[in-house]
Amino acid sequence: MPATRRLLTGLFAASVAAGVAAAAPVSAQPTDSPGPWQPLAPVPSLDIARYVGTWHQLAAIPQPFNVNCARDTRAVYEVIDESNISVNNTCTTWSGETMGVTGNARVTDPVTNAQLRVSFPSVPTQGSPDGPTNYVVTYIADDYSWALVGDPARASGFVLSRTPAVSDAQWQQIRSVVESRGYDSCLLLTSPTTGGRSDIVPLCTV
Repeated sequence: MPATRRLLTGLFAASVAAGVAAAAPVSAQPTDSPGPWQPLAPVPSLDIARYVGTWHQLAAIPQPFNVNCARDTRAVYEVIDESNISVNNTCTTWSGETMGVTGNARVTDPVTNAQLRVSFPSVPTQGSPDGPTNYVVTYIADDYSWALVGDPARASGFVLSRTPAVSDAQWQQIRSVVESRGYDSCLLLTSPTTGGRSDIVPLCTV
């Protein structure tokens, strides 16, 4: 697999997603279409008990530490206590092996519960559970079927779903939400999933 193509592939998701239900309303979400110079805004309130579980990554801004991920990038979250969540990220590599990393997500914003510090002891510069927010839930469907998360500066962005496949109409909704949160949708690439999309293309072309 050419190195360029591998560089343009999926990430782990400092967290990751279940089935996009058709056009869930966005009334409870930030809707002021912020510019990219404004920090990524969290949702007003995140129910941690509903958010934990398994997430599939459907699209993401590629990150250098995940160039080996070819498909089926997902994460499993479990509650540790009121401030901490265990994170278990896995993906299938280009050689067909399973690669994984285990970490911790600590709530840094107890008002919304939607801003966290995700840390992985085995990843350089991300080993400490204490530090600035690097994971913001900026959109969550009303039924918690899909989410958009990123860091405050939008250097990362992940579309997470409870199911590995969504309809064309749901992809259009995803793109609309991504752009409404100040992202350039051409910077997010689709992530191949078993049962879902098999291609890697910019979200702006979906």
